[in-house]
Amino acid sequence: MKTTNYYNTFIEVAEDCPVTTAEVPPLRGEKTIANIEFELLVDNPYEFTSDDVLFHVYAAKRQLRTKEFEKEREQFFSKGQACFRSSPLTKRYGWGAHFDADGRMAIYAVESEEYQQFARDKALRQIKAMRSKKL
Repeated sequence: MKTTNYYNTFIEVAEDCPVTTAEVPPLRGEKTIANIEFELLVDNPYEFTSDDVLFHVYAAKRQLRTKEFEKEREQFFSKGQACFRSSPLTKRYGWGAHFDADGRMAIYAVESEEYQQFARDKALRQIKAMRSKKL
């Protein structure tokens, strides 16, 4: 099974992120990937891994029943999945993602003191979110 989990890592917002202050992803009709990720992470810091969040989005978008989760999760991760560097939260909405030693994650607004502390922390692996536009 492939994984998207990070450990002791901080994902900074993308270099071409269009905001300097983090935004809550707007809700327009059906929930988007960004809406689902944001709600899950803002209400539950350090409760979920990246794999948990990505599968939750997949399950929510497909309206899977709980009894299908184990089989569907195994199938979902049998193929490589895009990691959290490609999340709209880190690319577009101005949220950095911190992963602790157990791979559990939390998000931080780009303008926050916590974000700045994580971005300067030499003990963490520092990576940037993927750019939206090619150079």
